[in-house]
Amino acid sequence: MTPGRRPACRSRVPVIALTGYLGAGKTTLLNHLLRTPGARLGVVINDFGDINVDAALVTGEVDEPASVAGGCLCCMPDAGGLETALERLVAARPDLDAILIEASGLAEPANLVRLLRSTALRRVRYAGLIDVIDVVNDEHTAGSHAVKAAEGIEGATAPPARYSAATLVVVAKTDLLEADERSRALDRVTRRVHSRNPRALVIEAAHGRIDPLLVMDVAHEAPPADELPLAELTRSARSKTCDNHHAHAHADSVTVPASLPVSPGALADLLESPPTEAYRLKGVLDVAVGAGRSGSSGGVRRVIVNVVAGQVHLETERPHRSVQLGLVAIGDHLGEDVRRRLEKAGRPAEGPPVSADVARLDRIRRRSRGI
Repeated sequence: MTPGRRPACRSRVPVIALTGYLGAGKTTLLNHLLRTPGARLGVVINDFGDINVDAALVTGEVDEPASVAGGCLCCMPDAGGLETALERLVAARPDLDAILIEASGLAEPANLVRLLRSTALRRVRYAGLIDVIDVVNDEHTAGSHAVKAAEGIEGATAPPARYSAATLVVVAKTDLLEADERSRALDRVTRRVHSRNPRALVIEAAHGRIDPLLVMDVAHEAPPADELPLAELTRSARSKTCDNHHAHAHADSVTVPASLPVSPGALADLLESPPTEAYRLKGVLDVAVGAGRSGSSGGVRRVIVNVVAGQVHLETERPHRSVQLGLVAIGDHLGEDVRRRLEKAGRPAEGPPVSADVARLDRIRRRSRGI
């Protein structure tokens, strides 16, 4: 189950939010992800105002652009315009690998997450929030009077509440600092983020170059024929002048096959306490759930697993398609403990399943709607 390939078993399209203060580097990171070879991406750009200035920055680099103008997404009373944009994207391209939402710099991440998790759309799922931090201006921005007032703090800079909503924090513009200053700044940001959100992964990324596997799966190992020639030309031109000289650091991955039905209890153990080192955990598994009403086929249930920064999304489907079964962990630094935990969850079930374990898995699935 190669982490960079499109799975044969399609689950709902993941939706990833991209937030950060004005000028932090959101569009730079977005453009980097859009240049991922072979990825089929939808984009929603939230412009704070009536003119879609930001949309022009990515024109020609995205299969299906959609903008929600006239206000901040998180301030809408309901999903409204955002749901319309997401529905339009999925209807036009049901085979999308992901949808990226670039929110206004004024967006409140926690409200945006609530909005995405509450969407009534069944063909998409919330799959994480990336918060971009401008490390050069971080102290000034995070320690502004507005932030202090909102948190009831005088003088000392408090970690912004926005960090609690992030699954991935990208520290940008570190290339503008000297090596020793860069190290201290990265440590400072990491401590502040983790004081609010211990599960968030904090990574450094010059020019927005993060490994796309931390965010999404890639459709193909090689780029397919591009449906928008302008997009392919743009990607090629920019990669020659920029990306080839500053390649991103690759994420680690651990793959464990599981061709036979696994124990619901072992899988529930993994999902109730995912390994902290694994930023993403995904896979397709057959789970032993006992005899069905017919006495045979109901004994196995196929599940699609997606975990981002400890947040679980679990789907079920009939085990009728031929697909490579197993689990994949993706993260910044993965140790042998991650492999051992995946192997334990992927071992063939021994004996009949315990009904209480089947119930545990069902509770996880019900709680995980929209991650």
